Amino acid sequence: MEKNGWIQTIVIACSIVVAGYFIGNTYKNGKAFERSVRVKGLSEKQVNADLAIWPISITIAGNDLNLLKIKLEKQNKEIKNFFLNEGFTEKELNRGTTNINDSKAVLYGGNNQNRAFRYIANSDFTVRTSDIEKLQKALTNSLELISKGILISSKNTWQPIQYSFSGLNELKPGMIEEATKNAREVAEKFALDSNSKVSKIKSANQGQFSISDLDPNTSYIKIVRVVSTIEYQLED
Repeated sequence: MEKNGWIQTIVIACSIVVAGYFIGNTYKNGKAFERSVRVKGLSEKQVNADLAIWPISITIAGNDLNLLKIKLEKQNKEIKNFFLNEGFTEKELNRGTTNINDSKAVLYGGNNQNRAFRYIANSDFTVRTSDIEKLQKALTNSLELISKGILISSKNTWQPIQYSFSGLNELKPGMIEEATKNAREVAEKFALDSNSKVSKIKSANQGQFSISDLDPNTSYIKIVRVVSTIEYQLED
């Protein structure tokens, strides 16, 4: 074989060895990158509601529209004065619509035609405040209205007062940090059990924030919760 032929053979052989090294190294690194653990990190906080809405409904029955109107106006005034005396402002009180049903005007009323009272009037009144303690005190004292012959009910029987929390944006950064820290602690425990070490974050999903009642009887206390899903690379 000529000299040039030997040189070409050596060059080809060296190229194969080098290529094999890089291919093997790439495969090894790829396998190492595939080693990962996906964990969930939790963060929970208990907060007080900062807004309360109490939708009140007044129902009065009668046969004389004029007398019904006078009685309805009187009760609305009494209710408004009650809340003003409890420390509420005009801005926190809102009188809604009034609806009057005439049983004689119902074409297919059935037993409605034989009712003792022809007219049924419903009037709405809404209390909206950020002073939760003041509202709870008023709720307790609202029994005083019974002594004046005023019966009030909530429009939402399953949740008489609606409590909500609006400060989520202020909590988000700290809770995400806490959830991430919690996730890493879980990953490190897994890595320790598998004789590995936690490396960089491969992927992360913040998750959705949720706000729920502490329990059905204390809906003015809220639980803010977020679960983050994070995947970490593992190394020896």
